[in-house]
Amino acid sequence: MSPTRILLILLTLMLVLTLLCEAVDAAKRRRRRRRRQRGQMQEAGSRKIRHASGRRAEFVRRTLTKARRRRKKVEEGSVRLVEGRAEYEGNVQVYHEGRWGNICDDEWDEREGELVCRQLGFPGLMKVTYSGTYGHAQGNYWLDNLFCYGTEKNLTECRHDGWGIHDCEGTESAGVVCKSHFTTTTPTPTLPPRDQPIFTDKIKIAHALDGKMKLRLKGGRTDTEGRVEVRLPGSTNWTLLCGDGWSLLEAMVVCRHIGMKYAQGALSAGFFGGNKSDISISGIKCHGNEEKLDHCLHDAVGDVFCPDEGSEPNIAGVTCVEKMADLVPDHIELARSAHLEDKQLFFLQCAMEENCLAQSAVIAQETGYGWHLETRRLLRFTARIVNQGDEAFRPFLPKEHWQWHACHMHYHSMEVFAHYDIIDEKGNRIAEGHKASFCLEDNNCAPGIQPVFKCANYGDQGISPGCTDTYAYNIDCQWIDITDIKPGTYTFKLAVNPELKVPEISFDNNAAVCELIYRETNAWIGNCSLTRP
Repeated sequence: MSPTRILLILLTLMLVLTLLCEAVDAAKRRRRRRRRQRGQMQEAGSRKIRHASGRRAEFVRRTLTKARRRRKKVEEGSVRLVEGRAEYEGNVQVYHEGRWGNICDDEWDEREGELVCRQLGFPGLMKVTYSGTYGHAQGNYWLDNLFCYGTEKNLTECRHDGWGIHDCEGTESAGVVCKSHFTTTTPTPTLPPRDQPIFTDKIKIAHALDGKMKLRLKGGRTDTEGRVEVRLPGSTNWTLLCGDGWSLLEAMVVCRHIGMKYAQGALSAGFFGGNKSDISISGIKCHGNEEKLDHCLHDAVGDVFCPDEGSEPNIAGVTCVEKMADLVPDHIELARSAHLEDKQLFFLQCAMEENCLAQSAVIAQETGYGWHLETRRLLRFTARIVNQGDEAFRPFLPKEHWQWHACHMHYHSMEVFAHYDIIDEKGNRIAEGHKASFCLEDNNCAPGIQPVFKCANYGDQGISPGCTDTYAYNIDCQWIDITDIKPGTYTFKLAVNPELKVPEISFDNNAAVCELIYRETNAWIGNCSLTRP
């Protein structure tokens, strides 16, 4: 082969290789271009997605911000009603330190209820409720022994034992029924509470049964205590009683029904065992002097609703005893010792700390210079309390829970041992006083009875059977401040153990109701009778 032919073949091969290399490079460039285009398209799509999600997030953020701004911040001391079937009724709760808490019904009355309704914006108060009418207390108690004068703007302005200081159980929550905003001439409808209908709607148990029911106690350590079991007429099964609203009044009737005399305790829990599904009667309410439980009122029989206070079933139980105390005020000594005294505020500082003066005294103290010369008119009297039972009367709280009052330098074993009221002809309470039991002791005993209780040196407190405890008229707070009352004829009431916290043989003789004639220079108390607080 000639050299020329060989050169021509080499040139042809070089041309073919050049064309192939250019084709490969072009293919690579096209692939890179397509990759960049796909990447740009994906990036543009992701930017659109991110932009859309960002707009949604911004919209949600702005909406929540506006909602938070619109939502009213709960202020310290705010009140609300819970567990009612309408906005104008329920148990009262107060807001403190970021939490809602309950109010104990000790000393709870129309003045506090009127203030709550007014603070909530309702026209007025229809009635106050006690003993957890709208269910057991939810959470903690914030206030106990609340004492209002009626002119405060906020419930927290009233006097009380202190935030979180109380001696109350879950069944002692306070409530109200306020007047609604209905513009009608008919009375405002009062709906039954969620778990306990209005008391007047109840009927006697005997009217709902075709025969008599039988009672027994089971689950106790002795025969005198246990859960209350009932056997309804025509049934062979023993069932239980709902413990909602169960108190000493119902326990007194149960013990009397089964022949065990007196009630020492009323329990509403699963302490003595029992199954919630076996409850057959709910909403039992007794006056306390019925001979049989059949004579008490109730809500329903059969498949009933019984709210639980906590994790345990709400089952009624009792503890019965053979002996019991029975306090009676000496109305003769009350009438004999009543008199007037005018005293300057300078000498009443400790009494003011214990809420023993009217609100006008507090206002006078806040006016500034010269307040200590303000004179108060006091209706003084002696409260002599007799224990005519066959067992000692002991304070509700054990000694380790007594409260020390530095001003008077003594312990209070019962925050409200006695309560004093002055009532006008319309039945309105226009003045009041109270007495904490700083010293329950045997001052005077019948012949042959030795005193047992002495308060000296942090001693045990109580009143032995056959003995009397005397709060003489010259003791601080043994009075009613009547400075703001006009002379006239009124009703005077002295009640001991007014909250019925300590069991007794009967509560029907715990109060002395008398006639009070108040003149400019003297006062007379007489025509007294004994009744229930």
